[in-house]
Amino acid sequence: MYIQEIRALSDEDLLNLLEDKKEEMWVLRRDRITGELKDLNRIRYTKRDIAGIKTVPRERELAAKIAREEKGNG
Repeated sequence: MYIQEIRALSDEDLLNLLEDKKEEMWVLRRDRITGELKDLNRIRYTKRDIAGIKTVPRERELAAKIAREEKGNG
C-alpha cells in the first residue's frame, strides 16, 4: 500500500486498516512458524504498511500543532 493511499483515508478508516494489518501480521507469523508461509517478504511489507498507517496520524497531529502555534503567534 502506498503512503498516498494511506494519507487519503480518514482517521476512522486508518484505525480499521491498522487492526486489519495487525491481524494479518499475526496470521503471517503463525503461518511462518507452522511452515505454511511461502513468501517471507509478505511479513516485511506488512510491517511497512503498519508503520505507514501509524505515521499518518502522527503527521496530522504535528501539522495541527504547528498550525495552532502559528495562529497563536500570528
